[in-house]
Amino acid sequence: MLGERIKTLIQSVWREAAKFGVIGVLNTFVDIGLFNYLAGDGGPLDNKITTAKFISGGVATVFAWIGNRYWTFRHRRNRPVHHEVLLFFIVNGIALGLSTAWVAFAHYTLGLQGTLWLNINAFIGIGIGTVFRFWAYKKYVFANEPVDTEPVAEALTDPMHDGAVDSPAQRHSA
Repeated sequence: MLGERIKTLIQSVWREAAKFGVIGVLNTFVDIGLFNYLAGDGGPLDNKITTAKFISGGVATVFAWIGNRYWTFRHRRNRPVHHEVLLFFIVNGIALGLSTAWVAFAHYTLGLQGTLWLNINAFIGIGIGTVFRFWAYKKYVFANEPVDTEPVAEALTDPMHDGAVDSPAQRHSA
């Protein structure tokens, strides 16, 4: 039935989007936390801000791949790991380019300058990159069709659930 298929699709997208969001929030803390540690006053890369940002972004990207591969999109694995990693880093490179392009456009073309505008546009750029990444991960990186029908409520209340579908007897006895 079409209604049931739409409901299943919405549940699947919501489950993946929620998990993707959790990984994204944690990833932001990894990136910003490591950057501040490395580049902060007295940090190991105190005078090397670009190097610190490159390292924190690289570590955050690896963290994002692990989280997304083994949790968010674990039910979509269909490629060899080396192929998946290559696609993942290409997608993240494109997303970084989109985010940077928005910040540059807002700053240089629209004339939105100053610390407040820089932060607002950085946030918008992250949003643009995030939407692109979610779409590209589903379409290209972790492209296999889902193999489970884990309910949305269960995905949110028990995020470590392995996604396996219980038999009807197990569901009714719980």
